[in-house]
Amino acid sequence: MAPEDDPPTIPFVWALVPVVALISLLAGTIIVLEGSGHIPLVLGACVAGLVAWAHGYRWEQLQDGVLSAIGLAMGAVLILLTIGVLMGTWLAAGIVPALIAWGLELMSPSWFLPATCAVCSIVSLVSGSSWSTAGTVGLALIGVGNAMGINPAMTAGAVISGAYFGDKLSPMSDTTNLAPAMAGTDLFTHIRHMLWTTGPAWTLAMIAYAVVGAGLESTAEPGSIAAITDVIRTNFQPGLVHLVVPGIVAVMVGFRLPALPTLLTGALLGGLLAGIQGMPIQDVLASAMTGFAPDTGSAQVNELLARGGMTSMSSTVLLVLCAMSFGGIMERTGQLKTLASKTLAVATSTGSLIAATVLTSIGVNVLAADQYLAVVVPGRMYAAEYAERGLDPKNLSRALEDGGTITSPLIPWNTCGAFMSTTLGVATLAYLPWCFLNLLNPIIGIVLGFTGLSIARLDQGDPQPEPQDQP
Repeated sequence: MAPEDDPPTIPFVWALVPVVALISLLAGTIIVLEGSGHIPLVLGACVAGLVAWAHGYRWEQLQDGVLSAIGLAMGAVLILLTIGVLMGTWLAAGIVPALIAWGLELMSPSWFLPATCAVCSIVSLVSGSSWSTAGTVGLALIGVGNAMGINPAMTAGAVISGAYFGDKLSPMSDTTNLAPAMAGTDLFTHIRHMLWTTGPAWTLAMIAYAVVGAGLESTAEPGSIAAITDVIRTNFQPGLVHLVVPGIVAVMVGFRLPALPTLLTGALLGGLLAGIQGMPIQDVLASAMTGFAPDTGSAQVNELLARGGMTSMSSTVLLVLCAMSFGGIMERTGQLKTLASKTLAVATSTGSLIAATVLTSIGVNVLAADQYLAVVVPGRMYAAEYAERGLDPKNLSRALEDGGTITSPLIPWNTCGAFMSTTLGVATLAYLPWCFLNLLNPIIGIVLGFTGLSIARLDQGDPQPEPQDQP
């Protein structure tokens, strides 16, 4: 048994065993049996634990890895639960119904998708949070799209593309701060360098949404849309009062207050507004806990608005815990590092090194199920290699986000994928083809790496900065 300060090294072939097991279990359960990823992730964690135990790791070390990873995800879990409450109270207070009614009156189906992406881009750029954007504005836009008869997978893709544009570029975003810290560069240098990849990806995405949207026509009868609007107006009387709570949340975001207290304040104010408008307190609490249960007299509107509540996030929270258990064991026992380090053997050129960084970040997103680890693990691994090759660390920080941040919502069992699927009510694999920004961004990053365009090098006399410890 190796001492704790000198942990055993697990060979590459053995580190590959849990990966093969997990992919096989997930494919069989999700694709063949059409089940969820919860049990495959638990079984994958068991396989990873057995491999580590066979190579000298003790149960206490495995447990510590699991608990540390879950601890890393607890912030996300709290936001998940708060978003569930916010969805319930904002629906009960008429905030989301009012936004849906106004959206139906103002938006044309042909411009709906690019407008959705643009609105979410602005909100996420200001807030720095893709989750807050999807759970507030995104939720309303999903309702508008559903009422127009637009494929909800398309709407969800446009919401997520816009939400991750800001999540990736906003100085208030946690991953935007984490990536340069891991690489050893500064925040605004990192943001400016990301414009080379994120800017073209966003432009192409907007063009794609415009092209797709140009061929869209509302499949809902004109009378049906008018009927939905009339029912909402009759039951909720949309007015300026319904902009007060979102306005307060926007002000809090503008003052760069943390996401959790901002969302919690929005949820509490939504419940207060529902009570002021005459909803019994027990119904407000039920909406916050189990979701809004409308009785508008229209089955179509009831189905449109029946969602939200803390319990609606329970399956997602469990998925996060299962995924982090697998990722925690893989990270703590060095199996992730062993797998990723193999890429350096083939990354002989600058382009292949950047491609390896992007693909490693995507791989960690798949295996560790968390975008923070997808930034931290490759950042720690490759920082010295970039410095040794004379590459400016901002190349590394950009590649970390091009692979780690942007692809996290495309993986069903990743914390981000689970959140987006639950919040927007669309399966991850259904909206994935429509997330144009998220699909294009890694490709553009790799292409720029091979062409050398925008790749910065350290000057001969420049110091080689060291990556910072994980915050």
